[in-house]
Amino acid sequence: MPPPAPTPYSIVEDFESGTKGAYALDSVQLTTGKWTFNDALIGNLPQDAKNGAKSVRLRNGYFGMNFDISGLTKLYVKHAKYGSDPASSWMLLASTDGGKTYAQLGNNITETTTTLITDSFTVTSTGKIRFQIKKVGSNTNRINLDDITFKGTGDPMLVIGSTDTTPKDTTNTTTVTPGRGTPNNGADAPPASGDNSNLLFGNPSGAQASTVMPENYLIDQHYYIESYSMTRGTPNWVSWHLDNTNITGAASRQDNFAAFTGLPNGWYQVQNNSYTGSGFDRGHNCPSGDRTSSTDANSATFLMTNMIPQAPQNNQQTWEGLESYLRTQVLSGNEVYIIMGSYGSGGVGSASAATVTTINNGKVNVPSNVWKVAVILPVGSGDLSRVTASTRVIAVNTPNINSINPDWKQYIVTVRDIENVTGYNLLSALPQAVQDAVETKKDPGN
Repeated sequence: MPPPAPTPYSIVEDFESGTKGAYALDSVQLTTGKWTFNDALIGNLPQDAKNGAKSVRLRNGYFGMNFDISGLTKLYVKHAKYGSDPASSWMLLASTDGGKTYAQLGNNITETTTTLITDSFTVTSTGKIRFQIKKVGSNTNRINLDDITFKGTGDPMLVIGSTDTTPKDTTNTTTVTPGRGTPNNGADAPPASGDNSNLLFGNPSGAQASTVMPENYLIDQHYYIESYSMTRGTPNWVSWHLDNTNITGAASRQDNFAAFTGLPNGWYQVQNNSYTGSGFDRGHNCPSGDRTSSTDANSATFLMTNMIPQAPQNNQQTWEGLESYLRTQVLSGNEVYIIMGSYGSGGVGSASAATVTTINNGKVNVPSNVWKVAVILPVGSGDLSRVTASTRVIAVNTPNINSINPDWKQYIVTVRDIENVTGYNLLSALPQAVQDAVETKKDPGN
């Protein structure tokens, strides 16, 4: 007797079972499995094009599956532009290696109408596959996507929902034991989402935990989140939340500088001695003093993926002064959301008066500038909604030189100034009107 023919299946993710009201990075359990949303949410406003009560609203990031499906032959997606936003485009990406790498499937699709239309994609892969939908370009024009339908053959109970590989794929969570790169959940770390989370104010560069973006690779170290550049060997930016619980613990400074072994295979790992003899400090982005709640927390700050080659006087005087000032704000009853980054090439360290562009045989870039943005709020809840035009936001941009003025207040700029030189969209989770207000004013520094 011949074997029975494979049973056809049709499974729809309609996004009706999930809730996500902010653009900040988070994973959401839906009917089909867990999905990650980055600069995307589940919308239910009248302006959202949707079939039912909800649909995905994608701004300038992506959303995708944290699980695989097999036996798939066709994928259908309903889509439209959001409200009165101008036209914009998106692409469908597919991964056949559990989310390690992605390739585009089909062509870019441009939204010009608020009426949902359906496009189909033919799937030729015979094994397991997962998908990600990503905005094209850097504009913030929003689009809606709904009713993603999977059609194929096989047993739906074996095909979908049982292959969640969250710890090692596009959840954007690279879990590490600080200093080594093996799993650690960071029990005393800020929450993964919502108030006090490290990326509450948005993903400035749309970084993704995918090897297709080696210059903007998202790493979640639990105690902070960063965008990492493979070729520069340094973070582009690091983002973290700071409150009293982070700085009043008994953990001492660990000084256990270490390579991060959780980088993708084949990427160069900056070592703890890679800066030796360069004339530059191993300059923390997220400081040791901001994470004293446990030895794990403090050790996380000593991973080399948290370091930049920083001129000693910049690191030990100017930057230390700003870090201490922000911790003083916390001890005075505030909480602070901080983003620090660097850009450019060419700094002046202590070894000579010459400008140095790289160290470690060209494997580590020396930035020309080091910047920081800090949003200061009285301790409370509903943090995003509490930011107003009068909220204090400090933005600092310093040259990476050893002859720098030790007073960080001499380098105060606006957030918009930093956006203009980096191309990042800082504080993007705030309403645009609030962004315009807080990003264009210059803090007096008192």
